[in-house]
Amino acid sequence: MKRPLLIAVLLAAAGLAAAANPLENWYLSGSSAKSYQIGVDSAETVSGQPARFIRYVDGDASTFGTLMQTISAKAYQGKRVRFQAMIKTRDVTQWAGLWMSSLRPNEHRAAAFYNSQDKPIAGTNDWQLRSVTLDIPDDAATLNIGVIDGGRGQVWIDQLSLEVVGQDVPVDRLPGRLPASDTPSL
Repeated sequence: MKRPLLIAVLLAAAGLAAAANPLENWYLSGSSAKSYQIGVDSAETVSGQPARFIRYVDGDASTFGTLMQTISAKAYQGKRVRFQAMIKTRDVTQWAGLWMSSLRPNEHRAAAFYNSQDKPIAGTNDWQLRSVTLDIPDDAATLNIGVIDGGRGQVWIDQLSLEVVGQDVPVDRLPGRLPASDTPSL
């Protein structure tokens, strides 16, 4: 078999494997992860492919769970990046939303972070497009993306994308979190 054909066959097989396991590389986390469950749902979908979901099942409903993924930031270092998805909610008692963060090597505090808390989705809502845009530091090691389910309820995400965008796309910032100053105020 010629090399380009072999590469095409391997890429197609990898695509089928990812479609067969939509939760590959996704995991459950959060302050009360044990109170939530993640999975896929073929009935609730925008794309025609199974949507991913997180839902409250039992336990501490005063906190949150997140369906998330961590990837290398190498391809995104020094760039403006947008994480975008369609989101649907049912009976969310606190709030839901997309989030993204970036960490530098050997650090536990995010160098870049936004969690949609100032643009919450609560209650029951049909599919809507949401996004998070951040400037990723030149020395970033990891990029984390996900969706939060705060309190009870269920959140679905579908039609996800992660892309480098231009400087014309505004960066998301939580109220009260200002960008780092170039000069100290001494």
